Amino acid sequence: MNILFVGDIFGSAGRKIVREHIGHVIAAHDVDLVIINAENAAGGFGVTPQIAEDLFDLGADVLTTGNHVWDKRELIEYLSSVGADSQDRPRRVIRPANLLPGLPGYGVFEGVTRGGVEFAVVQLMGRVFMNGTNDPFHAANDLLATIKARVIVVDFHAEATSEKVAMGWHLDGRVTAVLGTHTHIPTADERVLPGGTAYLTDVGMSGPYDSIIGVEKELVLHRFLTGMPGKFEAAKENPKMCAALVSCNAETGRASRIQRIMLGE
Repeated sequence: MNILFVGDIFGSAGRKIVREHIGHVIAAHDVDLVIINAENAAGGFGVTPQIAEDLFDLGADVLTTGNHVWDKRELIEYLSSVGADSQDRPRRVIRPANLLPGLPGYGVFEGVTRGGVEFAVVQLMGRVFMNGTNDPFHAANDLLATIKARVIVVDFHAEATSEKVAMGWHLDGRVTAVLGTHTHIPTADERVLPGGTAYLTDVGMSGPYDSIIGVEKELVLHRFLTGMPGKFEAAKENPKMCAALVSCNAETGRASRIQRIMLGE
C-alpha cells in the first residue's frame, strides 16, 4: 500500500504547483491514500471551504491543518456541518486533536480506501514554542486506544525538531508514519524506525521557495532589520511541491519504505 502525504500548501503558488504534479505522482506510484496539509492554502493563512473542495477534487482523501486552522472563519461552519460519524468531505478536514476541549471539528478521521483498506489519519500539534494545546503524547495514547485500523498516519504539526523526533520514537511500532509539518523546511532524515514506523521531521512546504517560509522576503527582512510590524503577503516565485511517499503492509500497518519528493515547475 502506498500513501502520499503532501506538505503544507502555501498560498496560490502552492495550490498551483500541487495541481500541476499531484495527478501524475499518484498515477506513477500507484497511490492508495492521499493526505494533504492545507492549513496555509488560502493566501498563506488558513484554508477556505472552497479551497478544501478543490483539493478534494485533485484527489485528496484527507486534509490536515494546524495552528492556522481558525484563520478563515468560514471553515468553522464547514467543519461543524457534519457529525462525527460522517464520511463527507467536511469531516475529512481535521484539526489538531489536542486542542482545548469543545472546539469545532475532529482530530482524527477513520475511513476505507478505494481498495478496501481501513485507515486512520491523526493530527497532533506540538507544545514547544506553540500555544493552546494539551499534551500531544498522552493525546496520542488516548486516540490509539480507540482506533481499529492498522494503517495509521500521524501529522505532527510542531516547531521543535526535538519534540518531533520524540513523537516518532513514542509512536514507533504503533502507527504507520509520523510526518512532521509546520516549519516549511524539508528535512533529510527520512527513515523507517525499528518498530516499522516511517518518520520524517518535516515534509516541507508546497509553495514558493524564493521566500522566507512562504512570505515575500522583503517583508520579513524588514521586520528582522527594524523590529517594526507589517502585513505579510504570500510569495509566488519558484514553487515546489514537497511530499513524502510511504509504502506499508496493509494488513499490519508496518512501513517498509519512505521517500521524499520535491518537484518544481
